[in-house]
Amino acid sequence: MRVFVYGTLREGEANAYLLKEAVKLGDACLVSGYVLYDLEAYPAAIASRGGAPLFGEVYQINESILRDLDWLEEYPVEYDRVEIETSYGKAWIYLYNQSVAGLPVIGHGDWCLRKRKIPA
Repeated sequence: MRVFVYGTLREGEANAYLLKEAVKLGDACLVSGYVLYDLEAYPAAIASRGGAPLFGEVYQINESILRDLDWLEEYPVEYDRVEIETSYGKAWIYLYNQSVAGLPVIGHGDWCLRKRKIPA
């Protein structure tokens, strides 16, 4: 099975260690349909009609890694796990299921570039 990650699980980020036993298939971009929010310590993506691109990475994972990711993402309380289509085939993505009212939007869709102040 595969997972698409867009925040702290990406290479070089705080929780990437959870994917140390996974196989990185590569970088990926979901062309549209998402809005990315900055919660400071981590991002939150939601599905949105139209929306913007969402940048991330796709990994091949096993059941053990999936359980660890479910724990990290507080699934199903804080995030829902949804199957999507990527350039590497079907993959899980964690989408935020809490209120996003008042949260800053990362308009360019790449959480790893959030501090570069790229305009939306």
